[in-house]
Formats: sequence, structure tokens, C-alpha cells
Amino acid sequence: MTTVSTWERWLAGTVTVTSGAIAGVLFAVALAVLPALFAMPPAQYVYSHQLIGKRWDPTMPALVLGSTVADVVLAFLVPERAWLFGAGALALTAVSVVSHFCNVPINRVVKRLDPAAIPADWADPRPLWRRWHLLRTGIAVLAAGLNTTALF
Repeated sequence: MTTVSTWERWLAGTVTVTSGAIAGVLFAVALAVLPALFAMPPAQYVYSHQLIGKRWDPTMPALVLGSTVADVVLAFLVPERAWLFGAGALALTAVSVVSHFCNVPINRVVKRLDPAAIPADWADPRPLWRRWHLLRTGIAVLAAGLNTTALF
């Protein structure tokens, strides 16, 4: 068995915390934020979605990308746990792919809307956004589980 350095332990602990935070934030959105957004009339929903996105956009992509990179590094540094860290990296990559190609395009459409002038033929994006969000939430929980398991 290879000896794991203090730095590798620190990095493994950090990636476990960050992947857990990602899963936790996505879970909280699914549990509390989405039901609130669904209860709102369109104008209020658009305004709220735009407001939430101001903090979400710069933070979550950086957190997911940083955690993915850390998992890849750990997959090379800790051979006995390479498959767990590698699988964690793949899961976090999947979270990023779903976000970038499914949720973000919807976010961009909502961001361009004027809450005071919702078109009469507006197609409500909430059901589709929720489906993609629940998928990435499940994958993020898997990533957090893989990273936690890699500690033992």
C-alpha cells in the first residue's frame, strides 16, 4: 500500500467537502428553491431566476471545475483509490455537461426576458429546467459519495 502524503490527504478532504457542497447546494435548490419558483407567477419567477443567477453563475462552475481537477490529480497521486477519484471526476464532469448544455441555455433565455413584459406566447421553461436540474443533482450526490468513499 502506498503511503499517502499530508498534501494528498488535504486535497482528498477538500474535494470531499467541495463535492459535498455542490451536491448540497443543488439538493437545496431542488428541495426548496424550485417549489418556490414554481409557485410564482411568470413575472415574479423571471425576476427571481435572474436574481438567483447573479450569484450562482460565477461560483458554481468554478467550484465544479476545481473539484473535477482535484479528483483527476488525486486519481494519479493515490493509485489505490484512482478508480474512485476518477469516477468522481467523471461524475462532476457530467454535472458540468448537464449544466452547460441543458440548464445554462435555459438560463440565458430567462436572463434576456423583461419581467415586466413577458410575451403572451411565453413557453414556461420551469418543467424542463427542473428535469435537467434533478439529473445533475443526482449525479452530484453520486460524485460526493464516490469522493467520500475514497477517504476510507
